[in-house]
Amino acid sequence: MSATTTMPKPGEIKADWHVIDATDQVLGRLAARISIVLQGKHKPTYTPHVDTGDFVIVLNSDKIRVTGKKADVLEYDTYSRYPGGRHIYSYERMKQLHPEKLLELAVRRMLPKSKMGRNILGHLKIYRGTEHPHSAQQPKELKLAR
Repeated sequence: MSATTTMPKPGEIKADWHVIDATDQVLGRLAARISIVLQGKHKPTYTPHVDTGDFVIVLNSDKIRVTGKKADVLEYDTYSRYPGGRHIYSYERMKQLHPEKLLELAVRRMLPKSKMGRNILGHLKIYRGTEHPHSAQQPKELKLAR
Protein backbone atom coordinates (compact mmCIF):
# COMPACT_ATOMS: atom_id res chain seq x y z
CA MET A 1 0.00 0.00 0.00
CA SER A 2 1.42 3.36 -0.98
CA ALA A 3 0.21 6.67 0.36
CA THR A 4 0.09 9.38 -2.27
CA THR A 5 -0.59 13.04 -1.84
CA THR A 6 -2.44 14.82 -4.59
CA MET A 7 -1.34 18.35 -5.30
CA PRO A 8 -3.98 20.62 -6.82
CA LYS A 9 -3.02 22.27 -10.07
CA PRO A 10 -4.06 25.84 -10.95
CA GLY A 11 -6.68 24.76 -13.51
CA GLU A 12 -8.34 22.16 -11.25
CA ILE A 13 -9.46 24.42 -8.41
CA LYS A 14 -13.03 25.69 -8.32
CA ALA A 15 -13.33 28.98 -6.46
CA ASP A 16 -16.54 29.59 -4.50
CA TRP A 17 -18.05 33.00 -3.81
CA HIS A 18 -18.90 34.12 -0.26
CA VAL A 19 -20.83 37.16 1.03
CA ILE A 20 -20.01 38.69 4.41
CA ASP A 21 -22.09 41.34 6.17
CA ALA A 22 -19.61 43.57 8.02
CA THR A 23 -22.20 45.32 10.20
CA ASP A 24 -20.80 45.70 13.75
CA GLN A 25 -17.84 43.41 13.00
CA VAL A 26 -14.44 44.17 14.55
CA LEU A 27 -11.98 45.27 11.85
CA GLY A 28 -9.02 43.02 12.72
CA ARG A 29 -11.04 39.88 13.41
CA LEU A 30 -12.98 40.30 10.18
CA ALA A 31 -9.78 40.88 8.19
CA ALA A 32 -8.20 37.75 9.69
CA ARG A 33 -11.19 35.60 8.73
CA ILE A 34 -11.31 37.07 5.22
CA SER A 35 -7.59 36.47 4.66
CA ILE A 36 -8.00 32.79 5.59
CA VAL A 37 -10.83 32.35 3.09
CA LEU A 38 -8.98 34.27 0.35
CA GLN A 39 -5.91 32.06 0.74
CA GLY A 40 -7.94 28.85 0.86
CA LYS A 41 -6.66 27.77 4.27
CA HIS A 42 -10.18 26.70 5.22
CA LYS A 43 -10.11 23.95 2.56
CA PRO A 44 -8.46 20.53 2.85
CA THR A 45 -6.89 21.09 -0.58
CA TYR A 46 -4.83 24.09 0.59
CA THR A 47 -1.44 24.31 -1.06
CA PRO A 48 0.92 27.21 -0.26
CA HIS A 49 2.21 27.72 -3.81
CA VAL A 50 -1.19 27.47 -5.59
CA ASP A 51 -4.11 29.88 -5.32
CA THR A 52 -6.77 27.61 -3.78
CA GLY A 53 -8.78 30.44 -2.22
CA ASP A 54 -12.31 31.70 -2.76
CA PHE A 55 -13.79 35.06 -3.72
CA VAL A 56 -15.16 37.21 -0.88
CA ILE A 57 -17.77 39.98 -1.16
CA VAL A 58 -18.00 42.30 1.86
CA LEU A 59 -21.11 44.43 2.34
CA ASN A 60 -21.71 47.38 4.71
CA SER A 61 -18.01 48.21 5.04
CA ASP A 62 -18.94 51.60 6.48
CA LYS A 63 -20.37 49.90 9.61
CA ILE A 64 -17.13 48.21 10.72
CA ARG A 65 -15.95 49.06 14.22
CA VAL A 66 -12.70 48.94 16.17
CA THR A 67 -12.18 48.22 19.85
CA GLY A 68 -10.36 50.11 22.56
CA LYS A 69 -8.65 53.41 21.75
CA LYS A 70 -7.86 52.45 18.15
CA ALA A 71 -10.38 54.95 16.78
CA ASP A 72 -8.29 57.73 18.35
CA VAL A 73 -4.82 56.28 17.77
CA LEU A 74 -4.86 54.66 14.30
CA GLU A 75 -3.38 56.68 11.44
CA TYR A 76 -3.11 55.84 7.76
CA ASP A 77 -0.17 57.17 5.77
CA THR A 78 -0.19 57.71 1.99
CA TYR A 79 2.42 59.13 -0.31
CA SER A 80 1.88 60.27 -3.90
CA ARG A 81 5.62 60.17 -4.79
CA TYR A 82 5.62 63.90 -5.38
CA PRO A 83 7.42 66.38 -3.10
CA GLY A 84 5.09 67.24 -0.25
CA GLY A 85 2.73 64.44 -1.29
CA ARG A 86 2.57 62.71 2.09
CA HIS A 87 -0.87 62.61 3.70
CA ILE A 88 -1.77 61.23 7.11
CA TYR A 89 -5.41 60.36 7.77
CA SER A 90 -6.91 59.54 11.14
CA TYR A 91 -9.15 56.49 11.48
CA GLU A 92 -12.29 58.65 11.66
CA ARG A 93 -11.34 60.67 8.57
CA MET A 94 -10.50 57.51 6.62
CA LYS A 95 -13.81 55.96 7.66
CA GLN A 96 -15.65 59.00 6.29
CA LEU A 97 -13.73 59.17 3.01
CA HIS A 98 -12.95 55.52 2.14
CA PRO A 99 -14.43 52.95 4.54
CA GLU A 100 -13.73 50.12 2.09
CA LYS A 101 -10.02 51.06 2.07
CA LEU A 102 -9.78 50.41 5.83
CA LEU A 103 -10.68 46.75 5.39
CA GLU A 104 -8.63 46.35 2.22
CA LEU A 105 -5.47 47.61 3.96
CA ALA A 106 -6.06 45.33 6.96
CA VAL A 107 -6.53 42.27 4.72
CA ARG A 108 -3.59 43.17 2.47
CA ARG A 109 -1.24 43.19 5.45
CA MET A 110 -2.38 39.66 6.41
CA LEU A 111 -1.73 38.15 2.97
CA PRO A 112 1.63 36.87 1.68
CA LYS A 113 3.97 39.59 0.46
CA SER A 114 4.45 38.06 -2.99
CA LYS A 115 3.03 38.02 -6.50
CA MET A 116 0.42 35.47 -5.39
CA GLY A 117 -0.59 37.64 -2.43
CA ARG A 118 -1.21 40.59 -4.73
CA ASN A 119 -3.22 38.35 -7.05
CA ILE A 120 -5.29 37.00 -4.15
CA LEU A 121 -6.23 40.54 -3.09
CA GLY A 122 -8.06 40.89 -6.41
CA HIS A 123 -10.52 38.24 -5.18
CA LEU A 124 -11.76 40.62 -2.48
CA LYS A 125 -14.73 42.84 -3.40
CA ILE A 126 -15.76 45.48 -0.82
CA TYR A 127 -18.91 47.65 -0.98
CA ARG A 128 -20.37 50.32 1.32
CA GLY A 129 -24.03 49.38 1.04
CA THR A 130 -25.99 46.16 0.83
CA GLU A 131 -25.99 45.93 -2.99
CA HIS A 132 -23.35 44.21 -5.11
CA PRO A 133 -23.10 43.37 -8.83
CA HIS A 134 -22.03 39.73 -8.31
CA SER A 135 -25.41 38.02 -8.04
CA ALA A 136 -24.69 35.96 -11.19
CA GLN A 137 -21.98 34.08 -9.26
CA GLN A 138 -24.58 32.93 -6.69
CA PRO A 139 -22.50 33.73 -3.59
CA LYS A 140 -23.18 31.90 -0.33
CA GLU A 141 -23.43 33.78 2.94
CA LEU A 142 -20.47 33.21 5.22
CA LYS A 143 -21.50 33.28 8.88
CA LEU A 144 -19.14 34.95 11.34
CA ALA A 145 -19.28 35.02 15.12
CA ARG A 146 -20.38 38.36 16.55
